[in-house]
Amino acid sequence: MSDIPFGFGLPPEEPEEGDDGRKKGGPDPNPFGFGGQGGAENPFAAMFGSLGGPGGVDPNDLGAAFQRLGQMLSYEGGPVNWDMAKDIARQTVAAGTPDGTKDASVGPRERRAVEEAVRLADLWLDGVTSLPSGSGSAVAWSRAEWVESTLPVWKDLVDPVAERVGAAMGDVLPEEMQSMAGPLIGMMRSMGGAMFGTQIGRALGVLAGEVVGSTDIGLPLGPKGRAALLPVNIAAFGEGLGVPEDEVRLYLALREAAHQRLFAHVPWLRSHLFGAVEGYARGIKVDTAKLEDVVGQLDPSRPEELQEALQQGMFQPEDTPEQKAALARLETALALVEGWVDAVVHAAAEPHLPSASALRETLRRRRAGGGPAEQTFATLIGLELRPRRLRDASRLWASLTDARGLDGRDGLWAHPDMLPTADDLDDPDGFVHREQLDFSELEGLLREDGKDDRGESGDGGAGGDDR
Repeated sequence: MSDIPFGFGLPPEEPEEGDDGRKKGGPDPNPFGFGGQGGAENPFAAMFGSLGGPGGVDPNDLGAAFQRLGQMLSYEGGPVNWDMAKDIARQTVAAGTPDGTKDASVGPRERRAVEEAVRLADLWLDGVTSLPSGSGSAVAWSRAEWVESTLPVWKDLVDPVAERVGAAMGDVLPEEMQSMAGPLIGMMRSMGGAMFGTQIGRALGVLAGEVVGSTDIGLPLGPKGRAALLPVNIAAFGEGLGVPEDEVRLYLALREAAHQRLFAHVPWLRSHLFGAVEGYARGIKVDTAKLEDVVGQLDPSRPEELQEALQQGMFQPEDTPEQKAALARLETALALVEGWVDAVVHAAAEPHLPSASALRETLRRRRAGGGPAEQTFATLIGLELRPRRLRDASRLWASLTDARGLDGRDGLWAHPDMLPTADDLDDPDGFVHREQLDFSELEGLLREDGKDDRGESGDGGAGGDDR
């Protein structure tokens, strides 16, 4: 579990490869945080850092920079400037990925291929799970469409944390002084919203170049009941594997469709996940003494000072019991979600796809390597997905299938209190063979909870871990 949540400064790491302070060819080591070396991640550096070159200040550049600063300071929305986040994400997508792959509109042929893959995936899944299909439709997205379609869920995830941090920017002054300092407080909140928006937009743009569907990080990021795949990223994922592209697409469609079944028919799962994120946000503590000092010394003519203070760790989270409990709940739930999907997809794919085992291991290694999806989520809420826990959970679900059948296994999703705990992942055999309820009775309860298949019960979510 990471100790540094979304929006907190990290010291620069020693480079493991190359000489640029990050792994060669790897993702941005801190896509959401305010740490790092400036550049595109720092809105003030982006606006002011290149104005004093050898040829002097370009009046046009200076005017554009102050126009953007004016837009930042006039923002009066929530803790994150989401308009700015979306614009920066779209710009990042348009620039392409480090390997030179550009985004592209999805054509009719690719859309048909995705629809057919999801349809076949659902047929195969019918034989390995008692949960019915959760995919009312299947869509093929470009990277830009992924940004647009997932932004509402990112708002739900990020706003609680950003709200807690942003509120501190206006609460450090004594109450009797706050009315006098209104313009300064408003400016700080606007700048905070812009900085959060800049970091999030950059991170989502990077993430859009990596994900292959709407559920890659174990969360229901897209609209309810809509299975989504990204053809351009699927093609990039399959390069060099020696596996036909249609097999790669079908295997990834199985994973997407399996997630959709779980999210659609376990109505408590989404609130369980997002509640853990909000619980974590409530536990964030702010170094108010340091913030008060910064506010007192802030030079209005140098707005980049606030960014510099953030880079030095103005906000220091405390590892409170509440935060630990919230993250543990989140980690365990996401491990169980990902383990169930892994086990179910393998059971569905192995009889049909020669490459099933190889693709399964490739995805597990991708997780273990900590790609952009894992990096983003880790920085977002201080959580790292742990492949070890994913493997433990997958083994537990497979053992449950052998011992209790599909109904007994899937019936555990009827209520969160019935699911295995983190301790059970350490001793899966003990959980599988423990005397419990008659699981044959649970199928009816599960179906009753999720009977409006593609309606309100599709409120799925997840909580997580993997190592």
